[in-house]
Parts: sequence; structure tokens; C-alpha cells
Amino acid sequence: MKILMHMCCGPCSCYPLKKLRADGHAVTGYFFNPNIHPYREFKHRLTTAEEFAAKMQMPIIVEREYQLRDFLRRALTAERRPETLYEKPRCRMCYAWRLHQAARYAKENGFDAFTSTLFVSPYQLHDVMRDVAQKIAVAEGIAFYYEDFRLGWDEGVDICKALELYRQPYCGCIFSEEERYNNRWKKRHGKKMKQMRMAERLNNN
Repeated sequence: MKILMHMCCGPCSCYPLKKLRADGHAVTGYFFNPNIHPYREFKHRLTTAEEFAAKMQMPIIVEREYQLRDFLRRALTAERRPETLYEKPRCRMCYAWRLHQAARYAKENGFDAFTSTLFVSPYQLHDVMRDVAQKIAVAEGIAFYYEDFRLGWDEGVDICKALELYRQPYCGCIFSEEERYNNRWKKRHGKKMKQMRMAERLNNN
């Protein structure tokens, strides 16, 4: 199968690419991440994605436009909706924007399906992403290739270290940067996030 793999970054691409190739698929990377803040971090991750693609001899398409203002408008609008134990409206918006872009590109350029390296992260809202991707696939008329890449998270970290890739310390957006470094936010939201992870694990068992 010819698959377009949306790349949130180089490190998270390590295990998904290995697994997809092992299963016999032809993979092309697609970097589209308007959420990343600040600009220097955006450039660093873009460069690392290209570095990873070169080392792994993987074709890659890169959307280089920095769309921070558009992201913030969308994110702040989404923030007006209530957050629940299982979902952050801002994150759903961000997933949908990136996955929709990947799905459209895949359809317009002759790919059989699209997927994303986001599905390797134990820190993302996995079920929300899957729901979003499946709905986009139906709307756009192209297959969404789903696999729970989280099973290979540790292996991916080892591959990343072996390739000497830059590994980022937070998801990407200005909100996740705050969540990563703001101790007051961690104390306020830590219990809720722990409950979310536990509920997700129970749902997957």
C-alpha cells in the first residue's frame, strides 16, 4: 500500500516508519504542523524531520509556511468550548487540521491511505485522534490506515537516539509548552491527566 504518513516530528516517525515498511508499505512523509511554537522550534523540528527522512531514505513533502496566527485564532476559539475528562477541544481542532490536510494531500496525489506519527505518542489523546481521522477519511473519500504505534514507543526512542536526532521536550504548541514547564498548571491539571490516561488504558484492554 502507498501510504502518506503525516509527521508530527522526526523522533516520533522512527517506529511508525519501521513498522510500516516491515509490513510491506511504501511510505512518504508529510510534515504539516502549524501548531509549533516558537518559530525557532518550528524550524528545528522541520529540519530534524528532513534529517530523519534523508537518513532513512524516505521521500518527504514539507509544508514550510509558518501559520502561528491562524493556529492561535483557531485554538482560542476552540478553548471557549468546555474541556472534559476525555477531550480538549483545542487538541481536537489541532488534530483535525493536520490530519485533514494530510488526507487531502494523499487523495490529490494518488496515495492509497494516510496515517500519522501522532499515533505513537502515549501523551496524545489517542481515541480522539482516531475518531477525527476516521471521520476525515469518510468525508474525503480516502482510507485512513490505523495502527496503535504506541506499542513501539520505547523502540522508537532507541532508534531516535541511535540516529542522534533532536528530541523536543513538549508537544509543540504554546499551550503545551506552558503545560510542560508551569508547575502551577501541573498541580492543577495533573490529577485530571492521570485519570484520562487510566481511563484510556482501561478502554483499550
